[in-house]
Amino acid sequence: MVTLETAEKALKSVYLNVVADQLNVGVNPLLAKIEQTTSDVWGKEIIKLVPYGINGGIGAGTETGELPTPASNNYDRFKLELKNLYGTIELSDKAIRASQSNTGAFVNLLNAEMEGLLKASKFNLGRMLYGDGSGSLATCKSNSGSVINLDSVRNVMEGMVVDVYSKTSGTVYSDLKGVRIVSVDRVNNAVTVSANVATSVENGDIVTVQGSRENELTGLGAIFSDRDLYGLSREGRSWLKPKQYENVGSINTAKIQSAIDYIDEVAGSQIDFIVCSYDVRRAYLDYLALTRTNVDYMNLDGGFKALSYNGIPLIADRFVESGTMYLLNSSDFKLHQLCDWRWLEGDNGKVIKQKAGSATYGATLVKYADMICDKPIGQAKLSGITVE
Repeated sequence: MVTLETAEKALKSVYLNVVADQLNVGVNPLLAKIEQTTSDVWGKEIIKLVPYGINGGIGAGTETGELPTPASNNYDRFKLELKNLYGTIELSDKAIRASQSNTGAFVNLLNAEMEGLLKASKFNLGRMLYGDGSGSLATCKSNSGSVINLDSVRNVMEGMVVDVYSKTSGTVYSDLKGVRIVSVDRVNNAVTVSANVATSVENGDIVTVQGSRENELTGLGAIFSDRDLYGLSREGRSWLKPKQYENVGSINTAKIQSAIDYIDEVAGSQIDFIVCSYDVRRAYLDYLALTRTNVDYMNLDGGFKALSYNGIPLIADRFVESGTMYLLNSSDFKLHQLCDWRWLEGDNGKVIKQKAGSATYGATLVKYADMICDKPIGQAKLSGITVE
């Protein structure tokens, strides 16, 4: 007979390893390339000494002259607080009891919950990799009751639970806190939420995942922004500033190669990963067709497939903003974590717990981690690429 103890064992011994593997390498090709490590984690923080520039104790002189003055490596300290990443599943007491005498039905029930958790977790982890850590999904333009017009809907999906923050006060609107997105209008960039909205949102108000504001991974958006990075001001630290090309126009191999050469020449970094928006990939394929250049493909870890640019994988990702391409050295990135994905356990070691005041049981998957790029100057971004 199926019991909660049976489900406990299944979650711990069967599902955990599968889910952890999927969330570590199956989210997208970029995450699959990034090393995950427990190094440099101290308590609740990541504290990392990072070298920059070169050793200064080098020189040439005469046979009897003075030797070069010693000048050791330059170091600076990155400091980040570990982010708390959660994913939850929920089982009703009624559904559990209904499947107690049917193992197959219970397995299907548990599988459905785990597949839903995986889908939602993959979506949000993939999104965070390209975000700036602020948790912003989009900015509001206006609303008509429950229909909110946004600047973009690439980061939202039906079923998400979101908060809307006022750009003026910085606080969440009371009637737009924890509301669920029930519909996404991808033609007109609008969402419909599951609430009677009395608030008139302002142009520039911010939409975030519930409770996630300023609590998400420090992704590419933070690296390519003007904000302080990893607890350091960029003022006077040129090595904290990646190369950015704006208003690129039409895309071609000369522009891509120029950026790659610049990174190699200035930072000594080898670009080994290119990611762009879908419209940029289409524009690049059009360019290859016009120049009658063969299109080469390559297989990546995690079962992903990519275009090949001189042996460098070039992929498209829905979370990259339109008209944009990133050129990255993936070896400069690390996902520092306290531990791998684990079930949140109670004092008695149980992972499935009854929710207070409810005839439902829940389990929570957790990971404490954040991402650091050791060498921001070794990365580049092309924006303003002409697309149809």
